[in-house]
Amino acid sequence: MAKKIAGYIKLQVPAGAATPSPPIGPALGQRGLNIVMFTKDFNAKTQDMEKGAPCPTVITYYTDKSFTFEIKTPPVSYFLKKATGLASGSKAPGKEKAGTVTMAQCREIAEAKMKDLNADTIDQAAKMVMGSARSMGLEVVDG
Repeated sequence: MAKKIAGYIKLQVPAGAATPSPPIGPALGQRGLNIVMFTKDFNAKTQDMEKGAPCPTVITYYTDKSFTFEIKTPPVSYFLKKATGLASGSKAPGKEKAGTVTMAQCREIAEAKMKDLNADTIDQAAKMVMGSARSMGLEVVDG
């Protein structure tokens, strides 16, 4: 018989840096889940990712206090900030430009994010990345 799902917890955890401190500890502890086991498993699964990259994580917990988790790739905004060397996007997107990003960089980001995007081809995924870049106040140029 299948396990009965009790709920979901959505967290954004730095790759390779999960610790029992907030926000992870309290989120898991109040549901009676094993915090140490999660942090060890998470850090083991993200050890080959860039340390500190924000990883959206969905934890599914069951009525018997067991859990599973799915780690997604870092957000597109993280990759865009890394590619441009910016600390943040424009304060007024559409009015002020924060920087520029090339089509080639957008395509590279799309390839890295392909499994998490709702797109059939790399070209469609690249268009989604370009939209995110424009909403951050980045100018998309050929190159």
